[in-house]
Parts: sequence; C-alpha cells; structure tokens
Amino acid sequence: MAHLLKKEKDYRYIEVGEGTPIIVLHGLMGGLSNFDSVTDYFGKNGYKVIIPELPIYTMSLIKTNVKSFANYLKGFIEFKGLNEVILLGNSLGGHVGLYHTKMYPEKVKGLVITGSSGLYESAMGSGYTKRSDYEVIKKKAQDVFYDPKVATKAIVDEVYETVNDRNKLIKTLAIAKSAIRHNMAKDLPKMQTPTCIIWGKNDTVTPPEVAIEFHDLLPDSDLFWIDKCGHAAMMEHPDEFNTILNAWLQKRGF
Repeated sequence: MAHLLKKEKDYRYIEVGEGTPIIVLHGLMGGLSNFDSVTDYFGKNGYKVIIPELPIYTMSLIKTNVKSFANYLKGFIEFKGLNEVILLGNSLGGHVGLYHTKMYPEKVKGLVITGSSGLYESAMGSGYTKRSDYEVIKKKAQDVFYDPKVATKAIVDEVYETVNDRNKLIKTLAIAKSAIRHNMAKDLPKMQTPTCIIWGKNDTVTPPEVAIEFHDLLPDSDLFWIDKCGHAAMMEHPDEFNTILNAWLQKRGF
C-alpha cells in the first residue's frame, strides 16, 4: 500500500493510524516503503505509525552523524507534540533510536531494534571501489537478505544510484564512520528503557552475536530470532516480525 508523504516545516514523513505513537527509523539505504507491512499492520491495530525521512543526504557534511540525526528526531517529536513514544529502528535507524533514547530517556517508553548498528557493523560504507559495476552492487544489495530475491530491481537501482552520486557517497561514508565512532557498549548498561530486539539468524551485516551482545548489555531487553532471515527482518518475514512485535507490545502494556 502506498502511503502519502506529508511535508510540514522541515519534515517529510508518513503518518498512519491512531493510538500510541510508534516512530519508525529507516536505515542508510532503506526507503520508507521498507516498513509498509509494519505501517499497515500497526496502523490498523491501535497505533499511530509515523515514519520521518531522516536527513541523511541533506544535512551539512559536518552534521552528517548519528548524534545529529538523534537531535533531528528530538525536534521532530517536539514538532509533533508527542510524549512517551515507541521507537522502532532498523540498521542505522536502530542506532539513531538508541542514541536518542540515551540522551532523552524520558521521551521514549519502548525501543525496538532490528539489525541495528551501535556495537558493530560490517562496514556499512565499504566495498564501493567498483561502484560503477551494476552486478557488483546488485550482489552487495542481495547479500543484505537471506533470500536474494527480496532485493528487487527497484532496491538494487536505488542503491546503485546512491553509491554513484558523489555527494551521497561522501555522506554514506561519513555516516559509516560516525556509526563506528558512536559505539554504545558503555552506554547500554545504563539504559533502562524496555527494549525489544528482533534479529535475523542469518544477518551478515550485523551478525547474530551482535544481537546477543545488545541483549546482554541492555538491562531490560527481550531477544527474538527469525530464522532464514538477513538484515531487514521486517521486509523478509513481515508477518512473523509483526506477530513478535505485537505480542511484545501487549506483554509490556504498550
């Protein structure tokens, strides 16, 4: 289902449903449509799902980092007049959610991370020396998933366009460095926010041991595995992802 992109002030976002706000944070190469199944399911089941477009390629280079995105998110939450949100982030989006929660814990009542950076990432910005070779980029996009067929031509085309745009590539590399710089191993044990960790057993970008480390370091976390699944569980196994998340939200009284 195609969702309408709202444009207000400095923000572009999708908003669906009514109820407890779930703010979805996309990854570095991830479009808002990656969360269509999450949006459709929770938007009909008592939640207001909001997906802001993170300013990955529009901020000045000096501000292209995890901390700036977390502050951008704070501004967006204030702009929307929200309190006690649930943050759901994949990959870089998970890292932004974690960093925002570290800085503004009073704003976040629940956190959901899947394939999140923040502890380790298989160099998000590396391996683009052959970026003009479409087949190389296609293979890189396919490797994100357990089932390469999930990497549709549209997804591959978008990645190819991104890495062959000099401005976007420079920003991508800056974000990758920022993700490594903003390692959260020392912060996580102090973060009391209830956290749901949903991870693909076959994730090669942020491997399973990363999920286990998140679970060990976060004081109040639950870890769930999805089999035959890579880095983007909400795309590869949308029904299972939604079922796990819905059960966790109910159990936690969210």
